[in-house]
Amino acid sequence: MIYTQYYPDWEKLNNVPSQTKARQHQPKREKMIIDGKDSKTKRQSKSRPSSPRRSRSSKLTPASASLVDGELSVTEQEQSSAVTSLFEGLQISQDSNSNPRSFPYSVKQQCWEKAEKVKGRDPDRWRRDAVGNIVFRKLVGCPGCLCHDYDHIIPYSKGGKSTLENCQVLQATVNRSKGNRTELSRADLIQKSSYCRVSGRDMDLIELSAYGNVHHAEDSGGCRIQ
Repeated sequence: MIYTQYYPDWEKLNNVPSQTKARQHQPKREKMIIDGKDSKTKRQSKSRPSSPRRSRSSKLTPASASLVDGELSVTEQEQSSAVTSLFEGLQISQDSNSNPRSFPYSVKQQCWEKAEKVKGRDPDRWRRDAVGNIVFRKLVGCPGCLCHDYDHIIPYSKGGKSTLENCQVLQATVNRSKGNRTELSRADLIQKSSYCRVSGRDMDLIELSAYGNVHHAEDSGGCRIQ
């Protein structure tokens, strides 16, 4: 028979190192878990392909720019050749602008100067048309009785030229009634005139409103606004 001596604190003594060992192993386990996470992260980072770093110079590629420039130069050459081919057979006549539809300014100026003068009035402001109607220089193309046009004696549609010999100052109302007809006599044009009686005082007021002053000829006798 074998006798064993019982120690009441033996289990405690045996448990102390076991607990100590357990405590020593716990941080290792946590470290292993952390190491596991790190290793997992490292594996994931290794499995992902590393993207190349983009530089600022990579945004503008000289190759594509030169290619675009080349395409543009080819397009410009094609356009220029197409435009050149369009105008190859074109011939410009020297007499293309010799007969414009309307009278040039210089012809209108001379046409006004050859019209009949109004006695006592400034000839640069007042004239009589081809049938004797008084017209005012500032009133052009309007339908009033003092308005005038520069008329083709022989209509432009019938071969009349825009020259001084074919120009006459004509009341606008008469010119619209005349149209492109050539068979109308001077008496017919007088009947188609818009008649208005204008006194010297009225003419002074018209000049004052249009020019800001009143001009008279030397034998006029002065202003009549009073």
